[in-house]
Amino acid sequence: MERASGMRSRTWWLVRLVAPILLLCLQACAMVGVSRLKPHDVVAESRADVLGSGRLSDSTVQALNVVALTTKQCTQSFDACTEIVGRSGGLDEEQRLSALSELWLGHALHDDHAATMDNATLGAYLQSARYAYAYLFYTQRTPAQRVFDQRQARVIAFYDYAVERVVGRWFQELPRLNTDWSQTALAGWTVLRPNTDLHLRATPTELIPASALRFKGLRNVYRRDGFGSDFVAVAPPSTPDAPSVPWREPRYAAMTGVLVFGGQTLDEVLATRQVQLLVRDPYRDADVTIAGRSVPLGANFTAPYGLWLARSGFAMQSIRSLLGRQGGLAEPRVLLMQPYDPNRLTVVMLHGLASSPEAWVNVANEVLGDETLRHNYQVWQVYYPTNAPIAVNLRQIRQALDATIRHFDPNGTARATRHMMLVGHSMGGVIARLLVSSSGDKLWSLVPESRKLSAAKRARLHRQLAPYLQFSPIPQVDEAVFLSSPHRGTPMARHRLARWVAELIRLPFSVIKDVASISDLLKDDSGQGGTGKGAPIHVSNSVGNLSDTDPFIVATANLPISPQVHYHSIIGLYKPHGTLAQSSDGVVPYTSAHLAGAESEVVIPSWHSVQETPAAILELRRILRLHLARVGQKKAPMPVRTSSVTALDAGAGRP
Repeated sequence: MERASGMRSRTWWLVRLVAPILLLCLQACAMVGVSRLKPHDVVAESRADVLGSGRLSDSTVQALNVVALTTKQCTQSFDACTEIVGRSGGLDEEQRLSALSELWLGHALHDDHAATMDNATLGAYLQSARYAYAYLFYTQRTPAQRVFDQRQARVIAFYDYAVERVVGRWFQELPRLNTDWSQTALAGWTVLRPNTDLHLRATPTELIPASALRFKGLRNVYRRDGFGSDFVAVAPPSTPDAPSVPWREPRYAAMTGVLVFGGQTLDEVLATRQVQLLVRDPYRDADVTIAGRSVPLGANFTAPYGLWLARSGFAMQSIRSLLGRQGGLAEPRVLLMQPYDPNRLTVVMLHGLASSPEAWVNVANEVLGDETLRHNYQVWQVYYPTNAPIAVNLRQIRQALDATIRHFDPNGTARATRHMMLVGHSMGGVIARLLVSSSGDKLWSLVPESRKLSAAKRARLHRQLAPYLQFSPIPQVDEAVFLSSPHRGTPMARHRLARWVAELIRLPFSVIKDVASISDLLKDDSGQGGTGKGAPIHVSNSVGNLSDTDPFIVATANLPISPQVHYHSIIGLYKPHGTLAQSSDGVVPYTSAHLAGAESEVVIPSWHSVQETPAAILELRRILRLHLARVGQKKAPMPVRTSSVTALDAGAGRP
């Protein structure tokens, strides 16, 4: 008993001694600890959010802490969480709205897995976009005053992604709506008809987010940072019974989408269930006005071009065209790279032998990646069958360009067609030079003479050959650039391999028919041909036409170029040896590509495809800027399309 009592006494005293020590330890353990992050971890954590890492950003987590909430609580009881964040004190408006935008976006992302988005998920995206919209335009500070805030950059990303998903779902709803609809109900919201200035020849069949596209073969993707989500709008292909015209308006168009919400105050915006989509053509609009503030409009200018090339099938079609096989191109087309703009100067690009618009895969993209050039120029690409003789393509391309110009500028008064520029590579450069040259009567020597032809036959022969042998410069063109162009032909066309390829080429049926008709006209009354041998005349195909001994290439080599045209040469130099005059680009001799009287000539270390080199693209940019300065009267600044939320009414914006 005494021993037990002693043990209890010692225990009691031990507790009295240890207790204070434990209390001191507890206080010490509650003190703040510290650790150091690696630099890349610091950056990763500062940029982490529900979009990039799948977890809430630090700023939103801190906002939840202020109102005594955790991420887990918000996941388990989302409605209660957003109610508390929306009404509790301790948060300023920017903290509250940015947190709500991210919470709603995370909620939408969690449920956005099905092929078809349900209404609940659509509603969550709309809530996220609305809170982001309210944060950007209806809080005390302006977007410009928050330009260095990381929170604002995140909120813009939340808005853009929510808009991207909402617009994609709305696009799926269009087929069920009447063509004259003004508003519709969707996911508990009143959706007004889009307000649009995008000009496509038909209602799009696809709407593809530009952010989802990645391209191989393009050096750069040119974007304009700004507000809104970037899309590629894809129009349907032409129907077989469509009018046969030489021009093709673009099927793939750049588009920027912006969601605006009803209301003129913060409270009204947060209470509204009315929303409208602004559809903008970024080539026409640089800014959009929202809530009385002008903000830059985002854009992706490469995505439509890249998607068009990727889906074109040009590679195989150009080979079939060269060989004259089924599925090839029968006649030239003028392909517009963007909706026609009467205020932008026009650059016409012509590819070479066995090629297609893919010859300009990086040229068009890189040249118009320059903001000033994009603002002042538009590109037309001539796509033509390269099996036909140069004279035939020259005539048909001239007809196609004339028809296209008349269609888009019937009065001849638009800036687009008063100072046009031709850019041609290889055989396309030869054709481009002839399009700005005068033939006079110099090419009639190509026709075999016959003194025994009747006057009637001579007149018919003249009428039939004149379109190929007599031409004058296109009056709308005042600048031209020739890249690796064999103006005097090339001995490579006489090489054994080239002759073998030439034998595989079938001339177009229309050319064969015309040649037969001309051969008949050249026969005199005795049935003999003009040469006295009675044999039909020979017409070279495109490969033979490019020989340095071909009669047509020899006869046209020194035709005078229009004095109103400033012309330039860009020439490749492949494995130089000897003097410049003895060099070539591997296909075209320097002496053939060189033109006396050129305003500039640049020789670039390159194989024949010189147009793809960065140096050639820089030179082309220089020439375009020179042309722009020479023409003067730069295009006025892009108009600001006022699209304020006060314009949200049932009748606003007819597409």
